[in-house]
Amino acid sequence: MKSQAAELLSIEFPIFAFSHCRDVVAAVSNAGGYGVLGAVAHTPEELDVDLTWIEEHAQGRPFGVDLLIPRKFTGAAEGGMDRSSLKAMIPDGHRAFLEHLLADFDIPPLESRPKTETDPVQGGYKRAGLQVDPASMAPLIDVAFAHRTTMLASALGTPPAWLVDDAHARGVKVAALAGTVEHAVAHAEAGVDLVIAQGTEAGGHTGEISTLVLVPQIVDAVAPIPVLAAGGIGNGRQMAAALALGADGVWCGSIWLTTQEAETSAAVRARMLASRSQDTVRTRSFTGKPCRVLRSKWTDAWNEDGAPSPLPMPLQSMLSDRPRRRIEAMAERPGSRAVELLSPFVGQIVGQMNAVKPARQVVLEMVEEFVDAWQRVNELLAD
Repeated sequence: MKSQAAELLSIEFPIFAFSHCRDVVAAVSNAGGYGVLGAVAHTPEELDVDLTWIEEHAQGRPFGVDLLIPRKFTGAAEGGMDRSSLKAMIPDGHRAFLEHLLADFDIPPLESRPKTETDPVQGGYKRAGLQVDPASMAPLIDVAFAHRTTMLASALGTPPAWLVDDAHARGVKVAALAGTVEHAVAHAEAGVDLVIAQGTEAGGHTGEISTLVLVPQIVDAVAPIPVLAAGGIGNGRQMAAALALGADGVWCGSIWLTTQEAETSAAVRARMLASRSQDTVRTRSFTGKPCRVLRSKWTDAWNEDGAPSPLPMPLQSMLSDRPRRRIEAMAERPGSRAVELLSPFVGQIVGQMNAVKPARQVVLEMVEEFVDAWQRVNELLAD
């Protein structure tokens, strides 16, 4: 496929796979797409290990790294704050609320474990903690540049000028996600190489405008910069629709969470496979910014009368991270009510995530269905 995005990154198919799992990243790149490793919760050491592994298993194929680089977060004016200072800002009432919620579902305190033992992973997310300030980002960016990374993506804001300049000086492309036209224009003015127009159907951090409405608006606003469509895309017909809207490719995240390579835990995978598109909700109760997740007793509790308001980023993630680990650990035990509290990050595409497949198969089926859909449209104009 000779789209501008495919040629820019030297890939066969303009299918971009965002995943926190290195196995998915390598598998998609090997299948002719472009794997992007979500590194927001990596330590620099973990990122170095994972990128080294991807380089060894991607057979020379290109791949990228995705980071959260928001402009607005607690401590932004100070350039970031240390974790102890941030923890001190979390109200006791918020902590008490979560302890009461966990007790209602018979969730005990998280057991102590060796530092070498990995915590359960919900929705493919690692557990180093959400990192958004420049001091935390800089080492991760340095590690990305030290490997054969060919693109950096900013998931929650316009990348700063120093990052764009540094990346371009190294021959690395820069992408940024946008949930509004205004965000996309700001990205374009910052000099990004790709804009990812992400509709509200997407999992994780997402806005309020649908993909069908957003993509053509952003395509027109940032031309000639290539645009990837994101949000609610997981098969070839949806990919064909995205390209018909003017996009040069697709950015997919949720669809990989139930692939064979994904690190998704058994309990979370089972929830996703059984869920419908209408079972997702947007909530601030995980990171302080709107995220699309599966609805659960957790999300319901934060919406009840008397519940505290979610804290701003990164305080809310610092508050919720440990309780979520407790929930995930218990959810793997037969009969545990912890399953009722599981709310993995996932988009509305979850309604068609009904089978476990290899990531390569997902890519190839998407391409085949895309071709069929495109031919069908061409036949409508045959006369």
